[in-house]
Amino acid sequence: MKKILMIAYHFPPLAGSSGIQRTLRFVQHLPALGWQPVVLTADPRAYEQTSEDLMRDVPASTPVCRAFALDTARHLNIKGRYPGWMARPDRWISWRFDAVRQGMRLIREHRPDVIWSTYPIATAHVIAQTLHRNTGIPWVADFRDPMAQEGYPSDPQTWRSYQRIEETALLQARHSVFTTPGAAAIYRERYPDAAERVEVLENGYDEESFSGSGLSLLPEKNPNGQRPLILLHSGIVYPSERDPTQLFMALQRLSASGRLKPTDVRIRFRASVHDSLLSSLATRFGVAEFIEMCPPVPYREALAEMLSVDALLVMQASNCNAQIPAKIYEYLRAGKPIIGLTDPAGDTAGVLRGAGLDAIARLDVTEEIEALLPAFLDGIRERRAVLPARDAVLRASRRGRSEALAQLLGRIVPS
Repeated sequence: MKKILMIAYHFPPLAGSSGIQRTLRFVQHLPALGWQPVVLTADPRAYEQTSEDLMRDVPASTPVCRAFALDTARHLNIKGRYPGWMARPDRWISWRFDAVRQGMRLIREHRPDVIWSTYPIATAHVIAQTLHRNTGIPWVADFRDPMAQEGYPSDPQTWRSYQRIEETALLQARHSVFTTPGAAAIYRERYPDAAERVEVLENGYDEESFSGSGLSLLPEKNPNGQRPLILLHSGIVYPSERDPTQLFMALQRLSASGRLKPTDVRIRFRASVHDSLLSSLATRFGVAEFIEMCPPVPYREALAEMLSVDALLVMQASNCNAQIPAKIYEYLRAGKPIIGLTDPAGDTAGVLRGAGLDAIARLDVTEEIEALLPAFLDGIRERRAVLPARDAVLRASRRGRSEALAQLLGRIVPS
């Protein structure tokens, strides 16, 4: 069996990031496709939150090395401050030193055929590039999303460090992988000499994780036998990339005109990370009765909740048109109606339309949301809401994505 050294910060027992699923499910499925993963990740002390619920999904046969790492912001600050260079390209740059040492040990012990590293923790690419340079082993750089973007990172020196890392990867890695067609197009144009080595490998859902999900988190019916529809947003609400201000404004208008009442719908934000933002917006627009803010739950409980609610909400601003929330593939598998507040020209809308879903309004246009939301909810109540197309759901499985990765690896190391 061929071997692949997988360098990933996002790995169990880290909690609170959907990015964990990408590496974890590759680790699960690749052995059946002829590739044995060897994982190089960070010591759990580097994680802000941990949870044991996904540890059981790591195959016992998978070697996992956890290199020493610290979070600069939490472990190396003095009175809440630290020099910028200690968190460049990210707060986990300390991971680099022991990870390179441990990586060389793993290479001597396991003799991997390919090195694979995954962003958004840019230090993973720094580690992989060093190991690739030291050994000559082919390197696959999994970017997922774009790195150096206009205005991001906001710190100029950090931006330049991102730009150097991505340029090195595009020039030296055998393949650079992105999760959306838009991101791949950006990098093919930005680095034309590497265009033929830029690949798209989308995120997906894990079928086995949905098995046996039976949790119900719906409110009780009122004496008339009715209850508000539950519209779920599961995951982080980024203040810029998923700003819900216009959604709350649309709710205010709908409520004021009598077109929507709190007894009609409840929008549930699960594990938003920014509950204070949601609370302030709900108060500002007088729509608190429409809003639920709920804490994180273990991964399988989050999936069960998607299966139990009436509909699912995805938000993605136009400044992220080349990105797709990883959660959307689990939404598709849940088989529920989905409303997308996103730019119709972006990749997120493309995924929805590809699954036959057309309930889409721009996140930053109140009038569009105001027009769409009541019609969407009426469709649910009247049992005529459009559900994700079965063929699109099947294409999005993690097993299928792992097969695509195995094919890519097979082009690097033929059988």
